[in-house]
Amino acid sequence: MVARDRSRATADILLEAIYKKGLSEALRRSVKADAILYTDGSAAMATTTKQISVNHETLNSSAGERVRGPWHIQNANASHGRRKGWMHRFRAVATSYLKSYPGWFCALDQATRSLAPASPMLRLALGLEG
Repeated sequence: MVARDRSRATADILLEAIYKKGLSEALRRSVKADAILYTDGSAAMATTTKQISVNHETLNSSAGERVRGPWHIQNANASHGRRKGWMHRFRAVATSYLKSYPGWFCALDQATRSLAPASPMLRLALGLEG
């Protein structure tokens, strides 16, 4: 699951399956209580957001609804699309390493969108920092 706000703050959450307990734990850690969470209409998400008292709105993306006033899910969808494209090159990922991939992707994605020098990224990749 990917949660992303307008400032590009991103939460990558690995869920074994979409079930209420896992969703509620992930959302409690990632979404502030005063936030309005916009999703593509998952029934599990609707139930979970009620349980943890987070404001929830849905956009029917299967019907082409991606924007409602100033609110949209395009930031998260674009981020998710980049992730899927990046992961495709690996063909398959060992589940024992799966938790490392979101961090790797986020670091690369952030570096390509900024003018920061590459040397800190290289140091992280080589295990010289962190």
